[in-house]
Amino acid sequence: MLGFRLFLGFLIITVVGYTLIVLVNHGLTLFPVFFGDLLVMEWPGQFNMDFSCFLALSAFWLAWRNDFSAGGFVLAVAGFFGGFPLLGTYLLFLSFKTEGDVAEMLLGAGRKSLIA
Repeated sequence: MLGFRLFLGFLIITVVGYTLIVLVNHGLTLFPVFFGDLLVMEWPGQFNMDFSCFLALSAFWLAWRNDFSAGGFVLAVAGFFGGFPLLGTYLLFLSFKTEGDVAEMLLGAGRKSLIA
């Protein structure tokens, strides 16, 4: 679990650092560039479409993991727009909250018994 936590920490720091550099150099131009690439129908747009599907899947998991509660929906929206920094931080938090129990971390306490 220590290796997983270190990996998550490394990824979070890397993505946040990279994002800050891009933000300083280019400002808040994400949406016009992102959707512009989608409309051109070339490889950058394909990557953005693929990435959007990963964001949607992670948002669905966040809502499902939290039993589609109000808090789960808030996490889902935050996860969709917050990307890996939010998802990675949430997984890191869960790794401590569940004391490294991966089944509980991924499924939640109520569903953990389903895999036994």
